[in-house]
Amino acid sequence: MDVYEAVDSRRAVRAFSARPVPREALTRVLTAAARAPSSGNLQPWQVYAVSGDPLADLKRQATARALAGDPGDEREYPMYPAVLTAPYRERFAEAAAQRYAALGIAREDPQRPVRIAALNTQAFGAPLVLFCYLDREMGPGQWADAGMYLQTVMLLLRAEGLHSCPQVMWTMYRRTVSRLVGAGDRLVLLCGVAVGFAEEGGSRVRTGRAGITETVRFIGD
Repeated sequence: MDVYEAVDSRRAVRAFSARPVPREALTRVLTAAARAPSSGNLQPWQVYAVSGDPLADLKRQATARALAGDPGDEREYPMYPAVLTAPYRERFAEAAAQRYAALGIAREDPQRPVRIAALNTQAFGAPLVLFCYLDREMGPGQWADAGMYLQTVMLLLRAEGLHSCPQVMWTMYRRTVSRLVGAGDRLVLLCGVAVGFAEEGGSRVRTGRAGITETVRFIGD
């Protein structure tokens, strides 16, 4: 797959088929992704690939917490700034409206938070989830490295015909996740990434992006 095609076709899929992710394809992806940029070559990421019965068990536990109205574990890092100003506030609101409309969850639905949480804890039906951790000693530079690594993983998944959906939501159930994967207290969960084949006929919502004139300034010839 052409790199431009991989970038253009990558999206956060929220409807996966039950078709298993081939281990050979996943191994190729994770082996190649190790070439992602890493300042000082620290390679600060630690990944747990969970599927099959262990993932089913994790989904059951997390979904039970969500449906019980459990507010989740205290966050170890902020997902967003405490106050979003323009233009970020507007981008966030528009994307959220598109996502939840595609999932059939109305804004006025009193069960909206619980329904959203339950869909997330099922990883949207994905048969595999990658959980990315970093050592607590790592700083902002290494978190940036992990972001570049995960983007590399998601683009390589497209080359294998697979899709993904990054889910910071899993940090709300980090204790449940860590118990299952065996991550020690020294590690902090950055996010999960749902992986699989897109479900035929599933929602194909594609959120917009700011134009280049909003985000880039050319200086010089």
